[in-house]
Amino acid sequence: MIPESFRNAPLPRDRAWLAALPAAIEERLAVWDLRLDGPVTHGSHALVIPVTQSGTPLVLRMNAPSEDVAAHVEALRFWRGRGTVLLVDAEPSAGAMLLERLDMRRSALDLPSDEAMAVLGVMARRLAVPAPATVRSTADLARVRSAGLEAEWERQGRPFDVAFLREGEKAAGALVRTSSHLAVNGDSHSAQVLAGGREPWLTVDPILLRGDIAYDFARVLWTRLDDMPDRAAILDHLTVLADAASLDRDHVRDSVVFRAVDYWLWGLAAGLTEDPLRCHRLTTALTHPA
Repeated sequence: MIPESFRNAPLPRDRAWLAALPAAIEERLAVWDLRLDGPVTHGSHALVIPVTQSGTPLVLRMNAPSEDVAAHVEALRFWRGRGTVLLVDAEPSAGAMLLERLDMRRSALDLPSDEAMAVLGVMARRLAVPAPATVRSTADLARVRSAGLEAEWERQGRPFDVAFLREGEKAAGALVRTSSHLAVNGDSHSAQVLAGGREPWLTVDPILLRGDIAYDFARVLWTRLDDMPDRAAILDHLTVLADAASLDRDHVRDSVVFRAVDYWLWGLAAGLTEDPLRCHRLTTALTHPA
């Protein structure tokens, strides 16, 4: 039931969890009265098992238990299927989620990049319902990250021109000053949006935040940046995204610049190679006139 490609993936895995996984799956099948219903697939972190429950097609998703799994369960319980995959049941301590079945063969990655911007912009607005006061604030996250930008830039030996750093610091105010208390998905990109039945597109693996719905739009753009051939295309995609979310374009531009500079530094520190280049290109397009 567990593909070798999942067992031997480059991503380090908890070997004890992996050894216990067959028994954990059997336990979930029994507890939730599930029947196997197709070949097992997987992503980088999770095993996805097609099942039925009283004839209803669902999927059993198994992850190593972690804070991320608990956060995904919290988010899905909050949105209750509004723009997200529907959570039928969960056992976070076992890393197990029982979810409605979506079309895993079709994500927003299959759309032309400008169409994907429209889908994700509309999705952000759909998810923007009042959030609990206990949820992490995008303003607080932006305030902490922006306060440490220069120190991190210095620690890394000033890896890029100081002008980009100053642009990022200046743009951070767009997120820090927000008074919004709307729900925000803190992990938004094309691969996380699958074709659905109840709604044309549904988000999987959301992270629930509270505040500015443009907070993660930089990720929406940089994950599709290779599909944008030049500065004009980047600006056009930003406009499509802002319009679809019913947000001011300049506000979206500022939030993207701050998050791109922040992630640029984070990516360099983490040893990433491609994403820092994308952040450089995205920030250049939005801060340097042609």
